[in-house]
Amino acid sequence: MKSAHSERVVGLEPFAHSEALSLGVELELQLVNTHDYDLTPYAEDMLRLMAQTPLPGSVVPEMTSSMIEISTGVCHSSRDVLAQLTPIRDALVKNADKLNIAVLGGGTHAFQQWHEQRIYDKPRFRQLSELYGYLSKQFTIFGQHVHIGCPDADAALLMLHRMSRYIPHFIALSASSPYVQGQDTQFDSARLNSVFAFPLSGRAPFALTWKEFEAYFTRMTRTGVVSSMKDFYWDIRPKPEYGTIEIRVFDTPLTVERAAALAGYVQSLAAWFLQEQPFMPSEDDYLVYTYNRFQACRFGLDAVYVDPATGDHMSLREHILMTMTQLEWHAEALDATQGMAQLRSSVEASQNDARWLRERQGRERLLGEVVRQAALRFRGAA
Repeated sequence: MKSAHSERVVGLEPFAHSEALSLGVELELQLVNTHDYDLTPYAEDMLRLMAQTPLPGSVVPEMTSSMIEISTGVCHSSRDVLAQLTPIRDALVKNADKLNIAVLGGGTHAFQQWHEQRIYDKPRFRQLSELYGYLSKQFTIFGQHVHIGCPDADAALLMLHRMSRYIPHFIALSASSPYVQGQDTQFDSARLNSVFAFPLSGRAPFALTWKEFEAYFTRMTRTGVVSSMKDFYWDIRPKPEYGTIEIRVFDTPLTVERAAALAGYVQSLAAWFLQEQPFMPSEDDYLVYTYNRFQACRFGLDAVYVDPATGDHMSLREHILMTMTQLEWHAEALDATQGMAQLRSSVEASQNDARWLRERQGRERLLGEVVRQAALRFRGAA
């Protein structure tokens, strides 16, 4: 019988100092061949070529060998995020051309078969494969993670639970995974269904002080189920080693411009929370959490949103637009106005990346061609 982990159990790391409202962005990306645009196991070749180019941030492998993850360094605005993501994107595209492959965003590959994927040869990935079996290969999905700097550990937990009310916003705005194994799932974000299969997914426990959270972490490590924060696949989790919280529900957008705009939206929300303390989260916020999350995954911008505080039902689109209006001053102060305007326009037009993919499939009737066009979109050519 296999235990969850053979690693030495360690205590929770101290919460590091970070600049409040600083940003970091990670993007998991697809590597596809240029024959039929299926996934292709070229991560090792891509990493070798990328290592030859001085770039901000980092480029690292992911669970399976048809994936690659890029990340920024510490950023101070969404404009800064874009300034770092753009040269990484350009280098990826250039090196992909050398390998006769293509790179793209999107939360799922439209028609790949999970059983054909290969686990990347790295000890942690091999260990996860042994533990989770076929789920590891089904984890060939692609997300954007946004880190936001917090003043201290208690402020991080308060930020985490405030952000939880806006998880449906993040899902609907980034949704780009309508297709799985060649089928339209009728979800805007089918990717998160794969995440939910993992036993330590979902929401973080309701703790508003770091002392409470440390006690929870200690109890969990004593069970032998977890040994570090990496073992939690929560929608939002603290990252004490960086002094941040990490929001993990975004599908990878089809463009780095949208990825940067989403980071600006998170930063503007965080500024509103820190500067105005608009509400205190409570355990009861989570009564409607899973329902709101499902609605956003299934219907995207057309979802119903239940206000956790009042129980009022409204369209998610209406709630996003109302929130964006509340954030205008903060977005302006953070130089996020342009990205916010782009997001607002897409909400008003009911247009996210999932709809873009469906529109292309409606026109082309061939998912391989949809993937090809998404790869062009990622490189800025569509």
